[in-house]
Amino acid sequence: MATLPVFRWRLAPDGYATRRQLRAQGLRPGGQDVAAQLERPRRHRGPLVAYLYRIEDAKPVRPMTPAKWAALAKANTARRTCPECGRDAGYVIPTSLGTCTTCAYPDESAA
Repeated sequence: MATLPVFRWRLAPDGYATRRQLRAQGLRPGGQDVAAQLERPRRHRGPLVAYLYRIEDAKPVRPMTPAKWAALAKANTARRTCPECGRDAGYVIPTSLGTCTTCAYPDESAA
């Protein structure tokens, strides 16, 4: 197994990018292996590691299909629908409450 080149944080040469950086450019790794890694030293713990991919070998991001858009819309609607009253809260219901704020705090909304 070949060892990966390791670069210090913010000192990677041109031509390499993290997944997030690729995504910001409209690209994805596209099945390529990790080409290098960045390491950011920390005190009293191991270093933070970020994996780098070659930009030249990256592929364009696949476009969303109508079925994926529909599934995403359905999932977001489910996250906004209160399970107790069944209404669309207009915001994503916090998992800590499990219901909309009106159902979670009924006495406060009457005042």
